[in-house]
Amino acid sequence: MHLGQAFAAAAEFAEPSNFEHLGRHLDPAWIERALRATGTTTIRRRRLPAEQVVWLVIGMGLYRGESIERVVDLLDIPLPDRDDTAVAKSAISQARQRLAEGPLEYLFATTATEWATRSADAHRWRGLALYGMDGTTMRVPDSPENREAFGGQRGRAGDSGYPQVRVVALMALRSHVLSTVRFADYGTGETTLAREVWSEIPEDTLTIVDRNFLVKKDLIHLETSGNRHWLSRTKVNTRWAVKEKLGKDDYLVEWDVDETGLPGKWEIRAIHYKRKGCPRSTLLTSLVDAEKYPAKELVALYHERWELELAYDEVKTHLLDREETIRSRTPGGVRQELWGIAIAYNLVRREMERVAEAAGVTPTRISFVNALFYVRDELSRLRGRTLALGTIPSRLKRLERNLKRLLLPERRPERAFPRAVKIKMSNYPRKLPLPSGRK
Repeated sequence: MHLGQAFAAAAEFAEPSNFEHLGRHLDPAWIERALRATGTTTIRRRRLPAEQVVWLVIGMGLYRGESIERVVDLLDIPLPDRDDTAVAKSAISQARQRLAEGPLEYLFATTATEWATRSADAHRWRGLALYGMDGTTMRVPDSPENREAFGGQRGRAGDSGYPQVRVVALMALRSHVLSTVRFADYGTGETTLAREVWSEIPEDTLTIVDRNFLVKKDLIHLETSGNRHWLSRTKVNTRWAVKEKLGKDDYLVEWDVDETGLPGKWEIRAIHYKRKGCPRSTLLTSLVDAEKYPAKELVALYHERWELELAYDEVKTHLLDREETIRSRTPGGVRQELWGIAIAYNLVRREMERVAEAAGVTPTRISFVNALFYVRDELSRLRGRTLALGTIPSRLKRLERNLKRLLLPERRPERAFPRAVKIKMSNYPRKLPLPSGRK
C-alpha cells in the first residue's frame, strides 16, 4: 500500500464512529457468560450492576491516571435511567467486592483465546503460529494483606518496599495480543508458574522463550503433546552430544533426559551464530528439519522474542503511566485489577490490529503510545456526542496531520542497544516496610 493511502487508512482510526469497534471487540454475550459462569449476575437493580462493574475494572486499566470515581464518570457507567447524582466511593468499592475476580479472569480467558488465536493465525511463519512466553513482576500497594499474600524480594537490607506479584504471559508475537496470563506470589518461580502456561499453547505453534525456561521436563512434555515446538537460547552449562551435521554451524544433537524420568536420549537441534558486536550464541529447538526450517530464519525469529519485552514495557510504562504500583490494597482486588489491565491492553491491541490491516502494515508498525492516547481521548471526550457536518472537513485535516504519528518506521535490525544503567540509584535512605501491627 502507498504510504499516503496508509496514512488515510490510519486517519479513520480516530473517527468517533470507529470507536464503536472497541466495544464490539468485547461481545456483551461474553460478559454475560462470564458473570453466569462465576455466579455473579446482578439479581436486583443496583446503582452499579455487575456487567457495568466489569467495564469499570477494564476502565481502571485504560485510565491509570484517573481516580476510580472519575473513571465511572468518563465511561458513563451507571444505569442511564437513574438520577445524575454521583456514585459514592464506598458504593464503587462494594460493587468491586461483589464482582470479585472470577468474572474478569473468565472474561480474559474467553476473549484472549479467540483474539490471540485469530491474530497468530494471521501472521504465521512456515505454517506455524508464533508465540512468546516470558515473566515479569508487578508492584502492588504495601498493605498487610498484600504483603502476606504476595511477599516480595528479600535481601540484606530487608524486605522490598512494595509487595510484588509474579507474572508469566504467553503472547502472539507479531501482534502483542496476550493469549494466557498467570499470576502468583513473588516466591513462586517463573518456571514453576510457566507450567500452567505450557499446557495452554495451541497446536501448530512455535513458542520462543528465554533460556530461563530451558527446562527439559517441560519442553519434552510440550513437544510430545502435539505439533507444538519451541526455540530457546542455551545456558552456559547446557551440554549435548553431536549426532549429525545439518549445515554450517547447524547440528542434530542428543540431550540426556535421564534426569526427567524418561530414560534415553532426546534429539533436538543446535544452531551456532554470531551477531555483530555480540558474543557467539547457540540456539536449541525442537524443529529438527533443516530444509523445512532454515537455520538463518530461526536465528532471526529468536530475536522476535523481544516483542514480549516491548509488550511489558507498553503495559508498565504507557498503559500504567510508569506507576507500576497498581491501586488495589487487597489480594482479591489486586487479581481483579490485573485481569482488567490485561483485557484493557488486549482491547487496545485489537484496535491497533484493525488499523494496521486497513493501512496494509504489520501491527508492530502502529504506535501503541499514540493509539492509547486516541483511545483514551475519544472514549472520554466523544462518548455520546455527534459531530456537526460543518466541522468534519477541518477535523479530518487535523486527524490526517496528527495520525501520521500512528505509523512507525520499519524496524532497523542492525541497531544494537547493550543493556546499561541510565539512572543511578538514589542517595536517600530506603524506606523499609514497618513491622506488622505498627502504623
